[in-house]
Amino acid sequence: MRKEKHHKGWNEIKTNDSWAIFKIMGEFVNGFEKMSKIGPCVSIFGSARTKENTKYYDLAVSTAKSIAEAGYGVITGGGPGIMEAGNRGAHAAGGTSVGLNIDLPFEQHDNPYIDSDKSLDFDYFFVRKVMFVKYSQGFVVMPGGFGTLDELFEAITLIQTHKIETFPIILVGSEFWKGLIDWIKGTMLAQGNISPKDLDLIKIADSEEEVVSILDAFYKEKALSPNF
Repeated sequence: MRKEKHHKGWNEIKTNDSWAIFKIMGEFVNGFEKMSKIGPCVSIFGSARTKENTKYYDLAVSTAKSIAEAGYGVITGGGPGIMEAGNRGAHAAGGTSVGLNIDLPFEQHDNPYIDSDKSLDFDYFFVRKVMFVKYSQGFVVMPGGFGTLDELFEAITLIQTHKIETFPIILVGSEFWKGLIDWIKGTMLAQGNISPKDLDLIKIADSEEEVVSILDAFYKEKALSPNF
């Protein structure tokens, strides 16, 4: 009897999984339709826990402002902390300010600096991540936690494996990122798990001027377009 109940429950789960495809598809369709209209943008990532009037919050605001003034829109995860700072800087400069919000039990709530017609809500992280990668002309990665690293290494992996076109990936805050870069070079590279040219996929910056300079140099002779 117990075995039969187990099989019945498993079949119900599989049925629910099949119907979930339509919800996932709906998120993709809505995302593609809205994001395809926003023009060239740069995504800014970083911790949702970063407080206002702190070093990296202020740097994220000024960096986003400079990015917007250079003609790019700004995309963030739509929440507080560095995400809020990114949208705040873009908004202050009169630039496009996009928020890709995710439904989470903690930390996440819409910040007030997102353009009213450019705030998208997602239930699935993987759909949201596709939007970041497809419609970003660059990733600006401020200090953050696991989610920030997830976005960073997904982009590096997709570029490394030629699944998407190369775009700038800029780590902001050399002091914060030093330990990770040292480990990548001293362990991953030293043991042959990556090649020396893979290190070229990452740039380091400590100011908004450096970030914009890297973006402009990359796109000086390269067309701006979706990445896949």
